[in-house]
Amino acid sequence: MIEFGGDREIAVRRDGGRTGRNAVGFIADNRYCSSRSAVRKWLSEMKRLVLAVLLASRLGAVDFPERYREIERSASPAELFTFLYGLPKGGDLHHHNGLSIYASVWYATATSAKTLRRNSFYTMTELGNCPDSSDAQPRFYTLQRSKFESLSPCQKALYEPLASLSPELKAAWISSLILDKPGEGRDEFFERIGPRLGDLPRDPWLLGDAMVENMRLFGAEGVRYIEAQSGVNGFIDAEGNRIPPEEGNRILVERLRQPDALATGVNIRFQSVVLRFAPDAEQRLEAAYAWVAAHRDQWVGINMAGREDNDKGYALRFLPAYRKMRRTYSDIPLSIHAGERDSPGHEVRDTLLLGATRIGHGVNLITDPDTMLLMRNNRYLVEVNLVSNRLLDYVPDTATHPFPEYWRFGIPVCLNTDDRGSWDSDMTDEYYTAVTNFHLTWKEIVMLGRNSLEYSFAEAGLKAKMLAAYDADIAGFEAKFGAGDWRAALHNVKPEISGYARRTWKFE
Repeated sequence: MIEFGGDREIAVRRDGGRTGRNAVGFIADNRYCSSRSAVRKWLSEMKRLVLAVLLASRLGAVDFPERYREIERSASPAELFTFLYGLPKGGDLHHHNGLSIYASVWYATATSAKTLRRNSFYTMTELGNCPDSSDAQPRFYTLQRSKFESLSPCQKALYEPLASLSPELKAAWISSLILDKPGEGRDEFFERIGPRLGDLPRDPWLLGDAMVENMRLFGAEGVRYIEAQSGVNGFIDAEGNRIPPEEGNRILVERLRQPDALATGVNIRFQSVVLRFAPDAEQRLEAAYAWVAAHRDQWVGINMAGREDNDKGYALRFLPAYRKMRRTYSDIPLSIHAGERDSPGHEVRDTLLLGATRIGHGVNLITDPDTMLLMRNNRYLVEVNLVSNRLLDYVPDTATHPFPEYWRFGIPVCLNTDDRGSWDSDMTDEYYTAVTNFHLTWKEIVMLGRNSLEYSFAEAGLKAKMLAAYDADIAGFEAKFGAGDWRAALHNVKPEISGYARRTWKFE
């Protein structure tokens, strides 16, 4: 925000806000200028220009909610999708790091010249029954060179270099990481897709490069913040040696500070995620608290994930552990998966008792009216994942999803992509699904994006900056489409159509 008035008026600077003699703008006092009157004249002109821009934006967006209704009613499906692709969307709060990266991005990054100078990967293209094999992996399980070289000749014969796959095998490898065939569902996703990635996300240099490309794709569709559920305990180097968590985190953070990452316009923070049904989940939870407390500049919260139909991970199992952690640590927010079930239950209520302020999925919250009343007009948010819930058959018919009931009943919500790499989808698909099924108003659309920033765990300064930028982006979007021919304005929007959108809505 630009403020005017007083003897120490702050001018808009092109140097990104630094103060100094080489700045285009500066603090108006006698140390840095010889003529206060000249500075005041310049500031007066700047004020006039800013007010003119704001007025023009406002006039261009007169009654934009009605203009949006006109667009929604008259646009073709492809036009509406393009409009939503250009929409500023805020953040992606429910984001599993490795599984949010497209299979095609994993492949391109793992087989790039940059990666191959340092490491290489092999994938199991045939299933066999080697006498010296101790575990059964799914077809297209992928491992790095150091592990491949330790295999027996019988086992090696089942693998091919990832970079040398035929076009047919490459397409099959990519497809194996996506739910893109009839009948694929929870078991394919939970039991096979994750294991197939194998060593790919364990290489922090490779993971960092893939994340930057993922950020670029998110940024292109108007997403400005990602809160990635991740971990730092499984990294290995090209020789197969364990990389200590501090070193792995340093590698990732340094990569995300490179110019190409910053150019995406996407801010990223991490949640430490704990597998809820692991035998030692309580000990992992304690380690997650210690890690986040020691790395608050990038790690902003804790999550628990894993199939809720595995009863070993039930929420109240962890109540003593969370209460123990609150005796030691303060101000570590929790976003926990709960209610990702197609059966009635009190999973959301029990998870709120753990201390969560955000609920991942919350599908069966609709069956618990007392908890809905508790969350209504309160500080809790449900992270809704429409595409995920459809593909995993938690809500096979999206038209019956409880999302609009939560939203219009008064429970804050936002839209998220969950494991978008496995769905081959993007954030625009989530918005298009919501708009076409539930006829969202313009106010609701804007609030969905704002909620994704307001309820984020980002530090206060970054959150304030992102919210201000979001409001400005929305104002610019309204000005662009609020006056004149909105179809003409669409010509400058070039959506990248996801595989999910191509399969579901036949967009090209």
